[in-house]
Amino acid sequence: MDKNLIQRTLSGIIYIAIIILCTTPFGAQLINSISPELVKQHYLYYGLITLLLTVGTWECIKIMKFGNGYEKWIVFPVVAVIYYIFSKRYFQHGFYFDFRIQDILAVAAVGIAALTLFKFATELYIDSGKLIFTVIYVALPFSLALGLPKYSVYEQTFSLEVIFLFILIWSSDTFAYIAGRLFGKHKMAPKISPKKTWEGYIGGVVLTLILSYFVEQYQPELRGNWMVVGFLVALFAPLGDLVESQLKRTFGVKDSGNIIPGHGGVLDRLDSFLICAPVVYLYFIIEKFI
Repeated sequence: MDKNLIQRTLSGIIYIAIIILCTTPFGAQLINSISPELVKQHYLYYGLITLLLTVGTWECIKIMKFGNGYEKWIVFPVVAVIYYIFSKRYFQHGFYFDFRIQDILAVAAVGIAALTLFKFATELYIDSGKLIFTVIYVALPFSLALGLPKYSVYEQTFSLEVIFLFILIWSSDTFAYIAGRLFGKHKMAPKISPKKTWEGYIGGVVLTLILSYFVEQYQPELRGNWMVVGFLVALFAPLGDLVESQLKRTFGVKDSGNIIPGHGGVLDRLDSFLICAPVVYLYFIIEKFI
């Protein structure tokens, strides 16, 4: 068997296992089987998002090739302040999904950052533009992701919205790849991602919707309607991949990093999540008022 294939398989399994352990009750149960009450699930999830945020920020700084100005040195402090604000809400159960203008603006900013990358990339050649983009593209999605699950310290419960979001993202990518290989003829964005086709995209949408139907049927305790979540994931997950591809293409970089051997960096693996998490968070806000 090819050595690179073995490496990709093993690192992929470890990556998925870490996601599962940190986003489901299994992680805390496993650790607490060694020493009771050693850790609670919401701390594992917070640790995972914090790690991904930290590595993702560093990768974005490297991709965008900051100069030696002050902007490079204040990226992490600015990211930390934003993350701290959302972290306080996380631990104080402050994500009630009320209509908060700052949350709406945060989601809108992610969309504007993506649009800027595609239409006004020259704005990102100056360090101030790089600073703003990094903060919006990395800090806001991971910060908003803290609001996706529901948990209760008193009832020792932690909901499964995040792991099912990951499952739908993975399925969207997989189904789109398979459909594209079998039926793909019309390129979606040949200059950005030559392998993506409209046939693959449509196949990903249809099959992800089928999977989300079963999630909705057998996981009724999840927040919102997961047929809607599945549609949003199928719609926006490929966009996340295109945004990351365009970012690397703009700055002449092949991979965002190598923290996951054979798969690249955090931004390579979570490009779809960075777009889907804010979109799904916005849906949860809207859904509460429907």
